[in-house]
Amino acid sequence: MQEENIVESLDKLLLSALDKRASDIHFEPYQHYYRIRMRIDGVLQNMLTPSLMLAKQIAARLKIMANLNIAQQRLPQDGQLVINNYAMRIATLPVLNGEKIVLRVMDNHDSELSIDDLGLTGEDLLTFKQILDYPQGLILVTGPTGSGKTMTLYSALKRLNKPKCNICSVEDPIEIPLDGINQTAVNLKAGLSFSVILRAFLRQDPDVMMIGEIRDPETAEIAIQAAQTGHLVLSTLHTNSSIEAIIRLNQMGIKNYLLSSSLKLVIAQRLVRKLCQYCKVVASELTLINNEPSPHFIAMGCEKCVGGYLGRIGLYELLIITPQVQQQILANQPIVSKNMVTLRQVGNKLVRQGITTLAELNRVLGNN
Repeated sequence: MQEENIVESLDKLLLSALDKRASDIHFEPYQHYYRIRMRIDGVLQNMLTPSLMLAKQIAARLKIMANLNIAQQRLPQDGQLVINNYAMRIATLPVLNGEKIVLRVMDNHDSELSIDDLGLTGEDLLTFKQILDYPQGLILVTGPTGSGKTMTLYSALKRLNKPKCNICSVEDPIEIPLDGINQTAVNLKAGLSFSVILRAFLRQDPDVMMIGEIRDPETAEIAIQAAQTGHLVLSTLHTNSSIEAIIRLNQMGIKNYLLSSSLKLVIAQRLVRKLCQYCKVVASELTLINNEPSPHFIAMGCEKCVGGYLGRIGLYELLIITPQVQQQILANQPIVSKNMVTLRQVGNKLVRQGITTLAELNRVLGNN
């Protein structure tokens, strides 16, 4: 990366990151060096270590591209830039040796994704579609940041997006603009919080409401209230499993009788990297899966992939709120669903099929 060609070099770098399917690009200044990394399929990879002398120029150029204040270096800034028809969210942060900048590639080119492409099994897909046809109730998608929750919600909204249906969504920020859906972005500076927007939604004659995330008791209360008064409500929650979503809502002050009557489905999900089909090899020894010796594959690495992996696939755990589960919620008993397939069980199946590795499954789900 040359000083005199910083504009051209940065454009090339961003296009290269897009070409490699990066979801985030990190620009990080340290005392003795400058580092650029990108996240591919959920894992950070080193991309470049340009001269530390270029740190300020790179930061200034990125800020200009996003119409940010280049003189402001002591406070975080947020914005958006566009390169080659790809929108990227930019976030700056003052750190010890300058400014760290992270670009998040928006999923605007994946907006064709339909509910059939998520990777749900045939039975789970049918269940999800049936519950999306309910006239009212709450559907929750749970998982950590970067587990694909937003894409699941958007694909559900695309299925529901019909002329006879009034859909309102509140997001922070709006990830994918969708025609036919009334999307409102949170703006705390202007006093537009989740709860303020949701109260306004209820006066907009909605059939379906999508809440980007239930993050406080007030939002949870309005979501439950809407789900009980003739609206289908879709939202996300940060919990590790589907059953933990019920515990979290309890902690937010939602009573069990309200939960049992309004909650219809909880989907817990993760994304695991898929083995590269060009270079994967069968392991020489069997491994224990569910205490049974089983053949499995190993990631090798070739010019077509990153460290033996190429692309990602979703793991889904569906907790359907059956009359039996409703009774368990009402009685404050531990939730036991006979038909539920856990994330670990779904993952083990993919390991046996040679779609991913045990090491990748343990990285995403932990070793327990």
